[in-house]
Amino acid sequence: MIYEKYMRILYVDLSTSKIRISKREDLMPYLGGVGLAAKLLEEAAHPELDALHEDQPIVFAIGAGTWLFPVLTKTVAMFRSPLTNELGESYAGGRLAMTLFMAGYDAVVLVGKSPKPVYLEVKNNSVELKDARAMWGLNSEDAGRAVRDRVTGGGKRSIIRIGPAGENQVAYASVCVDSYRHFGRLGLGAVMGSKHLKAITVIGDRSIHIEHTPSYFKVYQSIYKKCTSTDMMAKYHDAGTPINVAPLNKAGALPTRNMQSNNFEKGDDISGEQFAKHNLVRKLACTGCPVGCIHIGLFRREFDKGHEYEAISVSYDYELIFALGSNLGIETPDEIIAIIDEVEEAGLDAMSTGVCLGWATEALGAGLISEEQTITPLGFGYAEGYIEAIRHLAHAENQFYKDLGCGSQYAAQIYGGKDFAMHIAGNEMPGYHTGYGALIGAAVGARHSHLCNGGYAIDQSMKAFDEDKMVEGLFQEEYERCMTNSLVMCLFARKIYDKETILQALNSIGWDLDEEKLTDIGKRIYKTKLRLKEAYGFKQDQVKLPKRFFNTPSMHGKLDEETAYRLIKKYTVKTDALMKEPDPLEEIEQNEIAVH
Repeated sequence: MIYEKYMRILYVDLSTSKIRISKREDLMPYLGGVGLAAKLLEEAAHPELDALHEDQPIVFAIGAGTWLFPVLTKTVAMFRSPLTNELGESYAGGRLAMTLFMAGYDAVVLVGKSPKPVYLEVKNNSVELKDARAMWGLNSEDAGRAVRDRVTGGGKRSIIRIGPAGENQVAYASVCVDSYRHFGRLGLGAVMGSKHLKAITVIGDRSIHIEHTPSYFKVYQSIYKKCTSTDMMAKYHDAGTPINVAPLNKAGALPTRNMQSNNFEKGDDISGEQFAKHNLVRKLACTGCPVGCIHIGLFRREFDKGHEYEAISVSYDYELIFALGSNLGIETPDEIIAIIDEVEEAGLDAMSTGVCLGWATEALGAGLISEEQTITPLGFGYAEGYIEAIRHLAHAENQFYKDLGCGSQYAAQIYGGKDFAMHIAGNEMPGYHTGYGALIGAAVGARHSHLCNGGYAIDQSMKAFDEDKMVEGLFQEEYERCMTNSLVMCLFARKIYDKETILQALNSIGWDLDEEKLTDIGKRIYKTKLRLKEAYGFKQDQVKLPKRFFNTPSMHGKLDEETAYRLIKKYTVKTDALMKEPDPLEEIEQNEIAVH
């Protein structure tokens, strides 16, 4: 809490409906956001239990500077992932962080399973579990509307909810946040579904007093000007991340047709420029962000004869265009938007859905599975087949779709095709075949995401490949992002929030930090994540990567398998050394345990 010496944590037991609030001074050294969430997850985790067991916790946390400075707009969710069976970590923008801040909570910890479907309503002075049986079975959009119709009282409001995929515990089910943002990766929607938790609404109306107004506004204005008056974030507002489609395609780094190729011959037709020219209708921003990077695309869909059309609008970005576009051989923006819309209604993660369907398409062509199992024909470029398959996937229509709903790694273990099941340590690949940085960065990343350490960016900036520089760059960026994700900052603003700016911002609202403390915080958080991963059974040096990563050339040519595994071992040496580094806070905690 701002100007306080404690974190205010809301604990909710869905099994018993018991609710308590705790003021935790001991959590201050974790700063907020992912640091706070990681520590709370470590306290409540049950490594001996399945990821969807009712006793497994879900933790939501906001950052040390949430909503007080531009672009500090995200909420982090941490949980045990049903997809990888280890650390689940996901971020979402929208209004959730702001409403949690206005309601007076740094974090929310959920455990248990409700006897019936419910939604959680959190306000400043009340927390209630409400009946959601009438909402069970609704798609994401309709569920949001149903909750919205039931909410009473004033204040700032956010609504998060799951769709059919979450209810049916698809391992990569997502959670929709305020219509256009998501907790996408690693299956938070499935964990909510396993708890009979359809939705959460947060309403906050606190007034916040700034104690040192001149210093605060000086920092605020400086950051605001960087966001709006420089080119540091201009591309995110203009065409947005889809602007990356054309250059990555040209460079030979755009995974195509389940990464059978690194280049899509129709790449120019689905480029960010084409989306902007033909489909873009408006831009939105998360609350507290002056940039407006959320791009909404529209197309007309005929639903009856006699020129009967409906307008479909969804948010799109580079990752969706890759996963549901080039990766599936889809050649037009309209078809990509139609597939995105189906994914949205189902409540699925777009990247995992696209990559899993890419594997299924190739497996069907190779005779590993049959059309009787897929129910609908699957073929690269056939949008209608993918739309129907997404519906079957979200509803776990048969045993094949139940298996596919556990991820490409799991499905390939049953049906074959391990060499072209394009996952990295169980998490489906992102849209970057740029080189060793992208591949190894995701393999060693705490949540196996391209956003753990930005390895794809290291690939693009490194002029001459150097193994040791690559490993050091990934390692440094990993724990630095642990620190910045405790703000919680939109990573689009990572160039704006350098350490000097972070210190100025946080110290203007009551923190007492210096650069050394920020580094210690980053390492402390990373060590917490590594302890969790070890408890969940993850062994970094035993990761096995699908052969296709080495058969299809990257933008720097073919990758060598031996080199890749050598890089993982070198990285493991660094994490092993980190775990042995002393941390004064850990020594204090161990002494307290010994005393008790």
